[in-house]
Amino acid sequence: MTSKQIEFMQEAIRLSHDGMQMNEGGPFGCVIVRNDEIIGRGNNKVSSTNDPTAHAEVTAIRNACQYLNSFELSDCDIYTSCEPCPMCLGAIYWAKLKNIYYACTRLDAAGIGFSDDFIYSEIPKQLEQRTIPIHQLLRDEALCVFEEWTSKPDRIIY
Repeated sequence: MTSKQIEFMQEAIRLSHDGMQMNEGGPFGCVIVRNDEIIGRGNNKVSSTNDPTAHAEVTAIRNACQYLNSFELSDCDIYTSCEPCPMCLGAIYWAKLKNIYYACTRLDAAGIGFSDDFIYSEIPKQLEQRTIPIHQLLRDEALCVFEEWTSKPDRIIY
């Protein structure tokens, strides 16, 4: 671990503390780093924005993408004060970040009432075994749009 990595994680932890103190959301913070420079910052803002997706990692990814004017962060690292939940992990993969650094574990988060393990346990289940019922409707109609997408000459692949 380098002094820069420590500095970046300390900033993520500081953001988690400041956001918590300002009642913006839970005690989670995150930074996105490119070439040893922080280009995105975020803290949890779920309760202050009434947005269940406003986790620290998602807000930091949005901030970094806006800064770079790009939806891809493949040359960036993410430092987060806690192991990412499944939603944030998905966002990290979609953004193509190259490294994840985290401080607290999901078990630490569960210890203060944030249980991501429930969602992690839902993912491998068969659809009919999940807690929230899931139903498929109008597949053929939706497939028509998919087919049109494949022939769209100006589509942007991501």
